[in-house]
Amino acid sequence: MPPPSGPATAPQRILLGIAFMCATALFFPLMSGIGKLLGAEYSSLQVSWARAFGHILFMLAAFLPRYGLGLLRSRRMGLQMFRASLLTASNLSHFFAITHIPLAKAAAISLASPLLVALLAWPMLGERTTPGRVAALLVGFVGVLIVIRPGTALFHWASLFVLFSAACYALYQIMTRRIAALDPPETSAILSSVVGAFGMLLVMPFVWKTPESWAHAGLFASMGVLGACGHYCVARAFGYAPANVISPFQYVQLLGSVLIGWLLFDDWPAASTWAGAAVIIAAGLWIGWSQTRRRA
Repeated sequence: MPPPSGPATAPQRILLGIAFMCATALFFPLMSGIGKLLGAEYSSLQVSWARAFGHILFMLAAFLPRYGLGLLRSRRMGLQMFRASLLTASNLSHFFAITHIPLAKAAAISLASPLLVALLAWPMLGERTTPGRVAALLVGFVGVLIVIRPGTALFHWASLFVLFSAACYALYQIMTRRIAALDPPETSAILSSVVGAFGMLLVMPFVWKTPESWAHAGLFASMGVLGACGHYCVARAFGYAPANVISPFQYVQLLGSVLIGWLLFDDWPAASTWAGAAVIIAAGLWIGWSQTRRRA
């Protein structure tokens, strides 16, 4: 089922896209929290595979009875596989990193992803930018440096894995926007985890550890459900509105990550994390506002 017809810049469609992107704040932080819990007992490779494989199973169960096997056909399968590879790389880096650093810090560094989307949307999607937005991007990346604090005693090497994850996820969003006009969001949501679910089967015999309890098995399964719901919302969001308008609304995920980190791990962000996140969010929101104003 493709996105509803109509001009991509219609205000009601942009608001609907923003709503879908904000909904991801309900899914991704909780998924990361569960991944961090499991990462203390299991390999991050196994955690990432379980997230991808559970995603596939849940999406097939939800959509296959309604749409049939045609749901698995894509007009640009090569682009879908590249997109899935980007998501796999992003997830692997993210789940590895959060076993070493707090969720809130990882979430703050991940806020670089919308900035990268805004940077890449011009050359890759033709969504033009301005010198003011370029300046805002530079300010945003200063905020990332405030969070990471390279060269200080507070720097942790795992932060670089989060930054790599953010870059892969930014490219994944760009590819999602490109494929949105060709494939329905249900197809994109399923295919996004194909590489992670089946490609990583090659390494599972070397890292596999059978879940120690039914509770752990349930946590593994829940990651797939949460990830599937989140990426379905992402696919829907980018089908409704331009990438550089939608991406800044990922920032609401920071609040969810702070809450989950506090509830599950008693972690509260350091002052530098809050300061850097504020700079990044301010830059991203200015970019989104200026783009929406230009379209209006």
